[in-house]
Amino acid sequence: MKLNYSKLLWIIMIIVFNTTQYIYAQPDPGNNGGGGPLGGGAPIGGGLGILLALGIGYGLKKLWDKKKKHLNE
Repeated sequence: MKLNYSKLLWIIMIIVFNTTQYIYAQPDPGNNGGGGPLGGGAPIGGGLGILLALGIGYGLKKLWDKKKKHLNE
């Protein structure tokens, strides 16, 4: 059973890290007078992917603990 959770975790990590590289902020709207892009050109996908991965991991841990507690009773 541990092998199945491990495979699932690897698949989720591969999907999350490969799809978040394409999520970036909007491109420079042009002639803003400041010289640089508005917002600094910071990507938003990296933080979002990390939050999603942490949320999925936390949910899986909760399910694992619940199942473990149920089996011990």
